[in-house]
Amino acid sequence: MSKAIVDLLGRGQSACETDRYRKGNIISLPGDCTLIATGDIHGHRRNYERIISYADLAKNPKTHVLLHELIHGGSEDDYGGCLSYQLLFDAIEYKLRFPDQVHFIMGNHDTTFINNTRVMKGGREMNQSLRAAMDRQFGDDSRQVKLAMRQFLFSQPLAVRCPNRIWLSHSLPSDRYAGDFDFTLFSRKLKINDVVKPGAAYVLTWGRRMSQATLDKFARVLDIDIFIVGHQPQSEGFCRDGKNLIILASDHNHGCLLPINLARFYTVEKLIQSIVPIASIA
Repeated sequence: MSKAIVDLLGRGQSACETDRYRKGNIISLPGDCTLIATGDIHGHRRNYERIISYADLAKNPKTHVLLHELIHGGSEDDYGGCLSYQLLFDAIEYKLRFPDQVHFIMGNHDTTFINNTRVMKGGREMNQSLRAAMDRQFGDDSRQVKLAMRQFLFSQPLAVRCPNRIWLSHSLPSDRYAGDFDFTLFSRKLKINDVVKPGAAYVLTWGRRMSQATLDKFARVLDIDIFIVGHQPQSEGFCRDGKNLIILASDHNHGCLLPINLARFYTVEKLIQSIVPIASIA
C-alpha cells in the first residue's frame, strides 16, 4: 500500500509540473472554458464530493476545477489524528484522471507540511496531528510517504490567471510584505526558501487583510481586475473585501464554489451573484 501511495504522489507531482496550462508557477487558462473556483477545503470530504459532482468533468471537457488547501481538517483516526491526507490522495487521483482539467495551487497549510512547522486551526496544532496519523497508518514507510507528499505539495503552481482579467491564488501578501514582494516568483523556478518565512511564496499564501492600496498595486502589476482567494475564514462561505477581492471558503456546511465563464467579463457584483452554495448540490 505504501509503495502505491508513494507512486501516486510521484505521478501527481509530475502532473502538476507538466500541467498543459502551466507557465512558470501560474496556470494560464484559455477563454473557451468554465472554471469552477473553490476556497479552502480542509479535509471536508462531502463538500469535495459535491464539487466533483457539480463539475462532472467526464461530460464537460471544457470545464476546469481549481483545488487548494485540502489538508488539515475533517475526519480523524481513533487517536484524534488528522486524516485529511487521504482526501489529498483522492484529489491527486482526480487530477490524474483529468490532467488538463483539474488544477492545484499552493496554500499556507501546504507550506507548513513542506517545512514541518506548526499551524493552528480550531485551537489544534494540525501538522503534528496529521503526521502522527500518517505514522500510524504507514508505519516504517511513513518517512518515505511524507517525503513524497512534501515533494508533491512543493510542485503545485501558485496562481491561476484567466483571460477575463481574473486572478486566483490562495491569498495575497499582507501590507507588511507587499512593498518589496518578488514578482519574479511567478515566472522562475520555485526554491525551498520561497516557502519559508519571509519567502515570496510564504507571504503570498499567508497574507490577510490586504488594504485597497495593496490590492490596487497588485492589480496594476499583474494586469488584472479581480482577485479571488481563500485562506481567510468565512462563516457564510464568501465575502467581498474592498473593491476587487472575493474570498471563498469551501470547508464547512455554508461553503461555496464559484463557476466562472472565462469567455465573458465580470464585475465583482456579477461574480457574487454566480456563487453556488455547496450544500445545494445533490
